Amino acid sequence: MNAIFCLNRASYDLIYGEEERADIRQLVNFQHELITADELSERPEILIDIDFIFSGWGGPVLSKDILDCAPNLKAVFYGAGSVKYMMTDAFWERQVAITSAYAANAIPVVEYTLGQILFGLKSGWQHVWQCRKEQTFSRLPMASGYGSTVGLISLGMIGKMVAERLKTFDVKIIAYDPFVGEYPGVDMLPLAEVFRRADVVSVHTPWLKETEGLITGELIASMKPYSTFLNTSRGAVICENEMIEVLERREDLAAVLDVTWPEPPSAGSKLYTLPNVILTPHIAGSVGPECRRMGRVMVDELKRFLAGERLLYGLTREKVALMA
Repeated sequence: MNAIFCLNRASYDLIYGEEERADIRQLVNFQHELITADELSERPEILIDIDFIFSGWGGPVLSKDILDCAPNLKAVFYGAGSVKYMMTDAFWERQVAITSAYAANAIPVVEYTLGQILFGLKSGWQHVWQCRKEQTFSRLPMASGYGSTVGLISLGMIGKMVAERLKTFDVKIIAYDPFVGEYPGVDMLPLAEVFRRADVVSVHTPWLKETEGLITGELIASMKPYSTFLNTSRGAVICENEMIEVLERREDLAAVLDVTWPEPPSAGSKLYTLPNVILTPHIAGSVGPECRRMGRVMVDELKRFLAGERLLYGLTREKVALMA
């Protein structure tokens, strides 16, 4: 079996470390070590004898022209999260297997989210700003980590992982997801009620046409005093201008935004200067050494494929459609 790495150089070095590369080489042959998506578009014939493509961020769009040059292609191993940008009708018609490290990429998102939720239940950021402003200690209203309520928007894989970890704490978990009827240990509620009742609201909604602007200023304005709004999904699901207007008049609220739209925010955006906004540069997902976890998942998926076993993280057209 012959394989090729096709992704950008930076992602290659991050995702597929020396150990991962060595383990893959023990299982398949490499005639070419690495080719970028641009190079592949210029030399698609390089795929003529290729059975497997190992990819990641910066991977190629799997167009008909590319696929026609890969008659032996059996599987694509994508060592990152969403593959949506790579997919075409031609790919799905070929019925080539594809797997992604989306579950591994979810782990640091869940860890980041959990840390911010627990800090938010103490009105943590509000206390930071208060200490800086007053140059002394004083306590603001806070929900605390006992008997408080955490609201999750969407119970996809990440939302469910967050919910499971929250079950180890003394909090009530509520959620909104129109596609989930019931989920153990979680009260499913209308969107407006989640915002009204929760002490921290954490957004995990994928960016779909149907979810653009789902979170309005009116919803954020309905949040409890000194509560926290957290977004680690995609910035486009928030009505940003409306959110900014609410945050300007609701200085008690804290907004922790790891994602924005556009990303990064435009020059001069008030998100850079509003005192109750915490911006982080899309670091909730896999960064640095965490990326090797995704490469390791692809090694394991290759072993399953070669053994004739079901891919643990195999993707379908329907599943990809719901990805961020």
